[in-house]
Amino acid sequence: MTDAGNAIEVRNVTKKFRIYHDKGKMLKERAISRKRNLYDEHHVLNDISFNVKKGEAVGLIGQNGCGKSTTLKLLTRIMYPDSGTIEISGRVSSLLELGAGFHPDLSGRENIYINASIFGLTRHEIDSRLGEIIAFSELEEFIDNPVRTYSSGMYMRLAFAVAINVNADILLIDEILAVGDVNFQAKCFNKLMEIKNNGTTVVLVSHSASQVESVCDRAIWIHEGNIRGDGKPYEINQEYLMFMDKKRKTLTKEIPNQKYNSENTDNDVTDKKRFGTGETLFESCIVCNRDGEPKKYFGQGDIITFKMNYKVIFPIDECYFGLSIFRSDGIRCYGTNTYVDGKNYYTLVENGSIEITFDDVQLLKGQYYVDICISKKGDIFVDYWAGICKFEVFSSQNDIGIMAIKHKWGN
Repeated sequence: MTDAGNAIEVRNVTKKFRIYHDKGKMLKERAISRKRNLYDEHHVLNDISFNVKKGEAVGLIGQNGCGKSTTLKLLTRIMYPDSGTIEISGRVSSLLELGAGFHPDLSGRENIYINASIFGLTRHEIDSRLGEIIAFSELEEFIDNPVRTYSSGMYMRLAFAVAINVNADILLIDEILAVGDVNFQAKCFNKLMEIKNNGTTVVLVSHSASQVESVCDRAIWIHEGNIRGDGKPYEINQEYLMFMDKKRKTLTKEIPNQKYNSENTDNDVTDKKRFGTGETLFESCIVCNRDGEPKKYFGQGDIITFKMNYKVIFPIDECYFGLSIFRSDGIRCYGTNTYVDGKNYYTLVENGSIEITFDDVQLLKGQYYVDICISKKGDIFVDYWAGICKFEVFSSQNDIGIMAIKHKWGN
């Protein structure tokens, strides 16, 4: 390690694979036709370098085939780089292929011992954690049944419970946080946050922007085997979303920046990102108080209304509106849209407006900004306007965090 504060150091790593045109399965086939031996070399990773500090949570984002999962497999030493070096400090637990190593004819309990030993735990360590693993999996009633009798959900829950309770120094996760039902997913997410807060280094591969922003301190965007962006999750996600938006054949129209409404936006915010198909465009987003008056400053507990005005260029149906509130450092405090709130899709044929009101806003004092969007069915952005307006919350309290939670102290 060049720096004792790093948990992972990746230096000039390159990895390529051979893609055969028509690889023969038998020696006879390969001998008869030399064409079966022809192949192309596909460079999955091209001389990439990055560090992950101890206790840091890093998200790897990028489109399918860019090299995210390959990077995790290199970190776990499932495979090795063609050139370059990877140095890791500490015990590694990986949630890549959940249940790898499970034997279908053995019971869940027996498979816990096998799988945990793969992660490097001793028999004594597994004995001490067995009860916790079984309780987390919620499979007490079936733990002594053969794994082949488990449903796919039960199988994944057991595998996740083993991997998450290894107490590793470094946790590598590849798109597996959608395990089991909704309650179990929330339980897995809370456990992950607990592990992170205890100082475990986390490297997460995910296509969920909100997941990366919630869990990670930093995001790395890998594109065609190269690192294209490295920084705050929100900023990197916005760059990635805009890039992907441009790649869609139906999203070729770039929306020019428009001047912000002078009633609710400072003049210094003029270069925020905006993209979409352009069939309908936002004209403004006005932040209002309980009386419907434009306002920039709010006390903790106030009512805040966001009034979004839009102009229909081409009529669209099956669309929905969304809004997210971010703290000044890029932390997403809250986000919602009309679809997840249980409303039907909208059909837009003429200009109009839509409002969302938040009662008793308990954000802590500080500056906040707002992203708004119109999306159509298939999660295609019609107009995404980042940082369209901002507001400030003031309070006499000096609490820390994102929001105020009502509480009282007692003996």
